Amino acid sequence: MKIRSLKMVLALGLVGLAGPVFAQYSYFKPLEGFGIETSLSNTALLRMPMYRNAITSLTVQNDYIIGGTTAMGNRAPFLFVASLSKREMLTLKDLNADVPGQTSIRTGFFRTADQALYAGTMAATTGSGHLLRVVVGADASIRVTDLGTPVPGEGVFALTGNDSRKMIYGISYPSGFFFSYNIGSKAFKVYKNSAVTPAERHVLVDEFHQKPEDYLSGAMVTDQQGLVYTSQPINRLVVFNPADERFTTLSELPAVWGRRTLGRTESWTKTADGLLYGGNAGDGQLFQLDPATRKVKNLGKPAQMNRLRGLCVGADGKIYGLSGASPGYVHLFSYNPSGEGFTDLGNPQFILKAPGIEQGIEWRGFQLSAIAASEDGKYIVMGEDEALSQLLVFPVENGN
Repeated sequence: MKIRSLKMVLALGLVGLAGPVFAQYSYFKPLEGFGIETSLSNTALLRMPMYRNAITSLTVQNDYIIGGTTAMGNRAPFLFVASLSKREMLTLKDLNADVPGQTSIRTGFFRTADQALYAGTMAATTGSGHLLRVVVGADASIRVTDLGTPVPGEGVFALTGNDSRKMIYGISYPSGFFFSYNIGSKAFKVYKNSAVTPAERHVLVDEFHQKPEDYLSGAMVTDQQGLVYTSQPINRLVVFNPADERFTTLSELPAVWGRRTLGRTESWTKTADGLLYGGNAGDGQLFQLDPATRKVKNLGKPAQMNRLRGLCVGADGKIYGLSGASPGYVHLFSYNPSGEGFTDLGNPQFILKAPGIEQGIEWRGFQLSAIAASEDGKYIVMGEDEALSQLLVFPVENGN
């Protein structure tokens, strides 16, 4: 009798565990989702080679998905254009042809009214990053203009802009200098008072053994009034006012007790009503910032992982984002501001079809680093940062 009771208890326990176990290994497989092959070298078609194809920057202009990559070692990154409707790569540009010595485009893209895109690069160890102006033509051609180096000896780690003021703003790597670029006068200005202080560096590097990529702000955003939001060590949410060129600390970033040294902004998005949503890399927490009141609301963790690598807004009004990073698997999540809250959608798994694999294969996006919405919000595009990275796309329409 005791043995039978013990078996019953064990059976009920396994049933109780089934929910959490399933949630950990569930996959997001939307019916109309699809992959765009960008990296498999199984044909003579346009593809990016291994170790140069980690997709770290994404945007969408009309039918074109525009991306920038990060390369391993001292290899050069790419800019590329893919088509949403054709579901294929159209254009590939080796950045080494225009700006030699660069290894990464990780800033994302800031778009101006003339449809020009601005991005920053990271260079090899002894080099300097550059600010780029990228124009994609109607024929999917890519034209790159090198605007120069914001800070000699430093890379460009994060970037945003203000189209009405014709200004670009960024963060340098590894010192964390805030800089601006005037599109009209083509002049850079560096704010040395924004750099990581020796005292902060002692805590972050000597005590907690962090690298600059672990504590510098990985993303920036500009509100509707032209104020620039970023983060500075340790765990501070900061706003820059271009009118008086002053930095003001708004608050600390939401953090788990004992882990505030890991706090930094890693992603931002802006909704139509002007509200800002940001992601804290340290604990993977989503927060809301109301620029009118400067109040910060901690919305919590989408999944039980650190990092929040990307955010965008879909046509259904939901925030979509990427939670987690290596050595774990990234989860796609949604957040409904109207009251539904978080939904952990799981690990994306889409059908990938291309010449040579016409039958289609199920491709899982374990490591995703970039996410962007189409201009109408009806498509969400995600990019991997693996040795063989692909684009994963799913539709969002009519609130579904």
